[in-house]
Amino acid sequence: MTKILIRGAKVLGGEPQDVLIDGETIAEVGTGLSAEGATVVEAEGKILLPGLVDLHTHLREPGREDSETVLTGTRAAASGGYTAVFAMANTFPVADTAGVVEQVWRLGKESGYCDVQPIGAVTVGLEGKKLAELGAMHESAAGVTVFSDDGKCVDDAVIMRRALEYVKAFGGVVAQHAQEPRLTEGAQMNEGVVSAELGLGGWPAVAEESVIARDVLLAEHVGSRVHICHLSTAGSVEIVRWAKSRGIDVTAEVTPHHLLLTDELVRSYNPVYKVNPPLRTERDVMALREALADGTIDIVATDHAPHPHEDKDCEWAAAAMGMVGLETALAVVQHTMVETGLLDWAGVAERMSFKPARIGSLSGHGRPIAAGEPANLTLVDSAYRGVVDPAGFASRSRNTPYEGRELPGRVTHTFLRGRATVVDGNLA
Repeated sequence: MTKILIRGAKVLGGEPQDVLIDGETIAEVGTGLSAEGATVVEAEGKILLPGLVDLHTHLREPGREDSETVLTGTRAAASGGYTAVFAMANTFPVADTAGVVEQVWRLGKESGYCDVQPIGAVTVGLEGKKLAELGAMHESAAGVTVFSDDGKCVDDAVIMRRALEYVKAFGGVVAQHAQEPRLTEGAQMNEGVVSAELGLGGWPAVAEESVIARDVLLAEHVGSRVHICHLSTAGSVEIVRWAKSRGIDVTAEVTPHHLLLTDELVRSYNPVYKVNPPLRTERDVMALREALADGTIDIVATDHAPHPHEDKDCEWAAAAMGMVGLETALAVVQHTMVETGLLDWAGVAERMSFKPARIGSLSGHGRPIAAGEPANLTLVDSAYRGVVDPAGFASRSRNTPYEGRELPGRVTHTFLRGRATVVDGNLA
């Protein structure tokens, strides 16, 4: 069994400690530790976090391997400090059967860079008309607990109610992509001053907020769990805050790009800034940061959405929506939340590891850094500053909005059950 001694790391940003890994498990946490024959990682000044967990990743396989594969996506995840990701269902074929989710789960097992937990579709073919095989996917080898038609909204209230009722039986959760389709027909960007000046079809905030309002009320009525994907507006924050005050079992996520970027960037007409939901206003960005800090928004999720070059290097109207995010997420959170004083590193661990693992019922991840716990860990050089260069990404796609931007922090090591997947900033 391999022994690794991480020496002098700031565990969750606290006082320096040593962490001894023995095999797949943390053997000891303390000061002045030693272990004969152990590989020593000098970590003075660095932050040690539990392995990050992403509740919202698009790995594209099966069907769109030109964008990403489970292997390349998990390599990107490990590079970003992740030890587990939840893979969205909008593949080809759609992950709406036990067979497809098991295929994705097995590909994750074979990749070895991080654990892959498939998300099952809510409806057959993501068409919003008939419930998918929710029970069969849960009972499969993949053990699916999270269901989402992400990329499309479950806009039929009856279907949404039935899905919430169904997953309640086994403690599952429906993750809603909140987008009223009739209000966003032809929409290209956030509806507001910038869209009016540019003459681009507007995507109103109410298209998101109205669906969230409906779904938290449905969850209350049914007594089930609902999770809001990539919440993006100040109004959505207020609805979720109100729902939580009533005791409704709702959780919500925000993406790194919605914590930093605004619709002003669309003035460049660069399709790298085209995303769903769209980049919003500075007021929305500030509201999202405050909501993440106070716990109204529970977690950060990347919505890593890789696209091949030709799907982004085109005119705005024809471009695909989405951004890659696994390899830059922690840096953006450090920049927007830690360096602004809104969160400390323990808060980052809660929102990027502990809580997403709990929402997704994922055992073995999001665990304390303590003796006897699985050695899923991420070591971060928070003092690092560097310019984002997508040429060095592990992802198969390069559609990042941060190219050329200086961001703080760098993942130097990632450990998956005691095995190093990243060493000195390089994939093992």
